[in-house]
Amino acid sequence: MTVRTLSRSIVPALPGVVFLSGGQSEEDASLNLNAMNAMTGVAKPWALTFSYGRALQKSVLAAWQGKPENVAAAQASLLERAKSNGLAALGKYEGGSGSTASDFVANYRY
Repeated sequence: MTVRTLSRSIVPALPGVVFLSGGQSEEDASLNLNAMNAMTGVAKPWALTFSYGRALQKSVLAAWQGKPENVAAAQASLLERAKSNGLAALGKYEGGSGSTASDFVANYRY
């Protein structure tokens, strides 16, 4: 319904529509982005993606742990998430590479 509503109300000249990951797990955010981009029969003249802040970083930060010796592992994790989300932006992500732990924080305030 979100994509249908956007297609009816957002001008085609807009370069992109970006959602917050909203506390979803990395995997859920990637799968949801993929589902929106894999939709057919609905005009999507703009790029449709997420602002992945927390959802992109969870595995990276877990791999790094603030330790210099873990930088290579963190970089590999970031590359994996970037590839997965790049595929999801094309509607071609098959799942299985992201953390399934939720990033939801109750009563979080910016």
